[in-house]
Order: sequence, then structure tokens, then C-alpha cells
Amino acid sequence: MASQEAAEMLAIQALAFLAEEPARLNGFLSTTGLELGNLRDAAREPRFLAGVLDHMLSDETLLVAFADSAGINPAGIEKARRALGGHWERDLP
Repeated sequence: MASQEAAEMLAIQALAFLAEEPARLNGFLSTTGLELGNLRDAAREPRFLAGVLDHMLSDETLLVAFADSAGINPAGIEKARRALGGHWERDLP
């Protein structure tokens, strides 16, 4: 099982992967309801990082693309997600 620190690092790597392409990032932002300006602060929260991995896990094409770019087995992303525990819930207006 992945350690929490390793899982957080993988989630940050996943967030960077999303940010590499505007379409991926915009899809993530629209799903979460976050604004680009809030992303950096949100990324400091382990529950948010769990949400990043949840987002990856919800889209198989995105999951496989990220796993390939990171050089990991997609199952490793699920293990990292479990290591983070809990669920991230964005603040509603």
C-alpha cells in the first residue's frame, strides 16, 4: 500500500498532468467548481489531493493517459487514493 506522503506526491503529479493541457484542466475545474486562482491553495489539502485522484479514477482514458505519462500501473493510482482516505468535498457557495 502507498504511504500517505507518496500518495500526496502522486496526486500533485496528477494535478500537474491535468494542468499540462487546458482541456484537461478546464474539465477538472468545471467538475470541482474551483477557480484557477484557488487551485494552489486547495492543493495543500490532502482531501483535495484525494479528489484529484478521484477525478483521474472517474475517467478511464484520463487514468490510462496519466499512468502512461507517470510510468506507473493504473492500479497504483487506486492504491494511492486509498492511502489518502476520506473524501474531498468542495465548499458550496
